[in-house]
Amino acid sequence: MQEHTPTYDEALALFKEFNQSESLLKHAYSVEGVMRYMARKKGEDEEKWGIIGLTHDLDYERFPEQHCQKSREILQERGWPEEYIRAIISHGWGICNDVEPETEMEKTLYAVDELAGLITAVAIIRPSKSVADLEAKSVMKKWKDKSFAAGVNRPVIEKGAAMLGIELRELVTDVIMGMREVADRIGL
Repeated sequence: MQEHTPTYDEALALFKEFNQSESLLKHAYSVEGVMRYMARKKGEDEEKWGIIGLTHDLDYERFPEQHCQKSREILQERGWPEEYIRAIISHGWGICNDVEPETEMEKTLYAVDELAGLITAVAIIRPSKSVADLEAKSVMKKWKDKSFAAGVNRPVIEKGAAMLGIELRELVTDVIMGMREVADRIGL
């Protein structure tokens, strides 16, 4: 199949074709918002980074046992560029595959995916139930409580921050800022 760079609308339609869960869609929008924020901050292609953030969990709802493997198949069938496919599947490095993040885009996705989930959990328990007034300090306090959002893979987040060469607190702030930009879409 001929390679085809997807439009945003195509990417969103594809994600919705494979995922019905409202919480998974909100997570996709969260990661998309963070990836767009980080792309702007680094002078990278915001649309490409956003599409990759949006579709990173494409196969998760339907094929949880084959997470990332099925995404490769689905995206190859639709002619997505290898750069997009590799970035999407590299977020599963050390968890469900051995595709190590290499580019800045891949490292960023790897670093922010789990963290977006933790920040969502912290925002939900706040009186405001919002990221608008959330600060890194509050997230770092909950970070230390291993029983809070226990499903969040903290070592992956730490490894991702190290790969990007930034402090964890700075990464937390960046993810909050990116999530603020999509707060209306994610209900936070």
